[in-house]
Amino acid sequence: MTSPARIGLFGLLGSGNLGNDGSFEAVLGYLRAEHPGAAISVMCGGPEIVASRYDLETTALNWYQGEYRTASGPLSIAMKGFGKLVDIVRTVAWARRQDVVIVPGMGVLESTLPLRPWGFPYALLLLSASGRMVGTKVALVSVGANVSTHRVTRSVIGWAARLATFRSYRDEPSREAMRAMGVDVTNDRVYPDLAFALPAPSEPVVPRSVGVGVMAYHGGNDDRARANDIYESYVDNMTRFVARLVADGRPVRLFIGDRADRQVVDEIMRELESPLITAADTATLDDVLRAMSAVETVVATRYHNVLCALKLAKPTLSIGYAGKNEVLMTTLGLGEFCQSAKEIDFDSLVRQFAELETRAGELAGTLAKRGAEQVRLLDEQFSELSAAFLPLGVR
Repeated sequence: MTSPARIGLFGLLGSGNLGNDGSFEAVLGYLRAEHPGAAISVMCGGPEIVASRYDLETTALNWYQGEYRTASGPLSIAMKGFGKLVDIVRTVAWARRQDVVIVPGMGVLESTLPLRPWGFPYALLLLSASGRMVGTKVALVSVGANVSTHRVTRSVIGWAARLATFRSYRDEPSREAMRAMGVDVTNDRVYPDLAFALPAPSEPVVPRSVGVGVMAYHGGNDDRARANDIYESYVDNMTRFVARLVADGRPVRLFIGDRADRQVVDEIMRELESPLITAADTATLDDVLRAMSAVETVVATRYHNVLCALKLAKPTLSIGYAGKNEVLMTTLGLGEFCQSAKEIDFDSLVRQFAELETRAGELAGTLAKRGAEQVRLLDEQFSELSAAFLPLGVR
């Protein structure tokens, strides 16, 4: 009798980032539909949340619970260092118990936001190296990547990717970034972001309503010295834009993509104090999709807020923090409706939004057609994964 396939899922899951959890949910849905007998285990950042929400066996990503807090003294520095050694043993032991480990989407090969090489990049390198050591296949599926400007981070990310068994990317620039970092991408494919595989809900639309997705944005790795100025400028411009919508009598629903973004929602609502402004109550990406389906148009910053809007065929304006936003918007046919979160041109934003609404019918049709193609391509990738790693589990 054949034993059930043992499948591991790995990443910063259950840690407050709704996009990461959405990618995870897409792969979990695929596994439960196509490999219902598989034994699934998760090594993640929020094991309690993942275990309770999805009824799965979980293991903490890091031994030291303060891994992602800034070290505040000699003791915490020592604990972090000791934890790195303990995590080697823990990761090898967990990987040994799996037949294949899937890293479901996410920007695991990116460094567009503040990132230290000994944080998640180190954890991902441990996984890939452990897989090679114990014979467990590691698949990086529809992941995001960019070329890091920091030598150590670039090296750690490069080796983490190089040692994986399977790699696919959520856009062509991610694939090219890994090529530039010395990874052989000859056999690597580009597929859409995994969140396109999530079901699309449909709620009654509130007339003239606008969804505004905000982010606690402080710039990237190279902007640490002026992070506060960047944050204040971003929040000021987003508040001005929401105020303009409210002055026009428009209902506004605020969205987040990470629990850290709630502070921006609170600041905007305190500043404007309008009954026309509500904050969507979202704990998962499915919650975001459901709440966002009730608005007519969307202006958003977080990558997966933008993706949710595009998936729902909502005319969308991206105020992005990385090139991936613009690539996604261009792929879905809205490349002209982009701005940079770091340097928002408010007058241009107002003009772009006016044009977005004027062309809403045309753009929604384009989005519906291109969105269906994204779903088809992901079905193709899931079939490829089943054939490559889990042929005995295909129904």
